[in-house]
Amino acid sequence: MSALLDGLQAHARRLDGMPLVRLLQDDPARAREFALRCGPLYASFARQRYDRAALDALFAIAERADLAGALRRLLDGDTVNPTEARPALHSALRGAATGSAFALAARAQALAAQLRMRELIDALAAGPVTDIVSIGIGGSDLGPRLVVDALAKPDARFNVHFISNVDGHAAQRVLASLAPARTAAVMISKTFTTQETLLNGAIVRDWLGDDTRLYAVSTNAARVAEFGIPPERTLPMWDWVGGRYSLWSAVGFPIALALGMQRFEQLLEGAAALDAHAVTAPLRENLPAWHALTAVWNRNGLHAATQAVLPYDERLRLLPAYLQQLVMESLGKRVHLDGREVGIDTVPVWWGGAGTDTQHSFFQALHQGTQVVPVDFIGVLRAEHPFAANHAALLANLLAQSEALANGQDSEDPHRRYPGNRPSTLLLLEALTPQALGMLIALYEHSVYLQSVLWEINAFDQFGVELGKQLAHRLLPAVQGRGGAAAQVHDPVTCALLDELRAGEAPGAA
Repeated sequence: MSALLDGLQAHARRLDGMPLVRLLQDDPARAREFALRCGPLYASFARQRYDRAALDALFAIAERADLAGALRRLLDGDTVNPTEARPALHSALRGAATGSAFALAARAQALAAQLRMRELIDALAAGPVTDIVSIGIGGSDLGPRLVVDALAKPDARFNVHFISNVDGHAAQRVLASLAPARTAAVMISKTFTTQETLLNGAIVRDWLGDDTRLYAVSTNAARVAEFGIPPERTLPMWDWVGGRYSLWSAVGFPIALALGMQRFEQLLEGAAALDAHAVTAPLRENLPAWHALTAVWNRNGLHAATQAVLPYDERLRLLPAYLQQLVMESLGKRVHLDGREVGIDTVPVWWGGAGTDTQHSFFQALHQGTQVVPVDFIGVLRAEHPFAANHAALLANLLAQSEALANGQDSEDPHRRYPGNRPSTLLLLEALTPQALGMLIALYEHSVYLQSVLWEINAFDQFGVELGKQLAHRLLPAVQGRGGAAAQVHDPVTCALLDELRAGEAPGAA
C-alpha cells in the first residue's frame, strides 16, 4: 500500500501552489458536493486541498485497500489485532452483532453488563450517595470524562468527579469538596494492575472509611477481590475491547451514573447508527472513509506534521485530549503488520482546544506560522442556554476562522498578510445530544481504523506505552531511597537526577 500512497505525490505536486480560493472558483459545486450528511452529523470537506482528480485517486486507493471489507471484518469480529491475536469488538457493545459466533457472544455479554449497570445504579440511587468518584487513567478515564463533561445536567441524581493522575494533588483537590458518607467510588482498570489507579484507589478507600461504597470495573476479578471489592460490586471488561475504545462498555459506568441509563443507551444508539452507516454506505458516500482518506492526504500528500481539532462548543472542550489518545495511541506505529519498517509517515501530532478561547492563544500560528496545520472544526447548531447573542457570535467565529484560514487576505504590508490555503474540515452537529456525540466519537474511531488499514499498521495494540511504565517500576525503590536501590541504576543522567531529587528532599533544602 505504501507504493499506492506514493502515487498521491504526483497529485500533490500538481496542486502545489494552487490556492483553495482558486479550487473553489474553478469548481464552485464542490462547496456542496464535497460534503456528506449522516443523521444529525454534517461534514464539509470543501476546504481541503484536493480537487476531484486527487479525490478520485484517494478513492481508488480505498478500493484497492478494500476499506469496505476492512470495516465488515472489524464489525464481524475477525482478528484485526494480529499482534495480540484478538478482534476489536467495541461495536458489539453498542449494536446488534453479526458475523462470527464470537461477535454474537460478545454482544450477549455486553447486554448482560448493561443490565447489571442498571441494577447497581438503581441501588445507589435508593441510598444517600450524591457524588461518585471515578478512578482510572487513559482509556479508563478520558472517554467517560469527555462524555460526562459534555452531557451531564446540573440536576443530575449523581455528580461524577474524576481522578486520574498519580500526582496526589489530583486526589486531594477532588476529595476536598466531598463528604465521605455521601460519596461512592468506582475503580476502572482493565488488568487492575495500573499503578495510578491502585494508588489513587487506596487513597479514596481510606478516605471513604467504608468499603461498601467502592466499586470496580475490570477483567481481573481475582485482583479486584484481593483489593477488597466483592463480585457483586464488580463489573466486567473484556480483552476484545481496547481501553481507548471502551467507553461504550462498563467503563462507561460513570457516564450512566451521571446521565442516567436511558441517556447512556442513547449514546450507544448514536454510535451504532454510525456503525451501520460505515458498513453499508458506498465509499463515496461513507463519512469515515472520506475522513480517513482526507487524513492520509494531509499526512502523506501535504506532509502535515500536526493536526488540530477545534470544537466550537465549551461542552466539547475535552474532545482534543480524548482524540489525542484515540488517534496517537492507535496510529503511532513505525512498523507494518508484518514487522517491516513503515516507509512513510504515519500519525501526525494531534492537539487543539475549544474556540473561541483558542483564537486568543495559538491561532496566530495557524494563520501566519510557517507550518500548515490542517484543522477539524466542530460546531453545534442549537445551544442549550438562553444567550442567543453569545451563540450567534460563537457560530460566526466558527465560520469566520474556517474561511480566513482557507482564503487568507493579501496586504502590501507583509506583517499583515494572511497567506491562507490552510485546509480544514467542518463538522456540524444539529444539537449536542447523546446520540449525536455517540456518532461523532464513532466517526473518529472508524476513521482511525481505516487509516491504519491504508498504512498497514495495527490500530489496536499499544506496546509503546509500556517501556516507560516498566522503567518507573524499576526506579521507584531508588526514588524512595530504599537501601542499595540507587546502585542498581546505571543510566548516568538518571543517576545525576536521582542525586538532585535526594538533595531537594534533604532537610534545609531550598
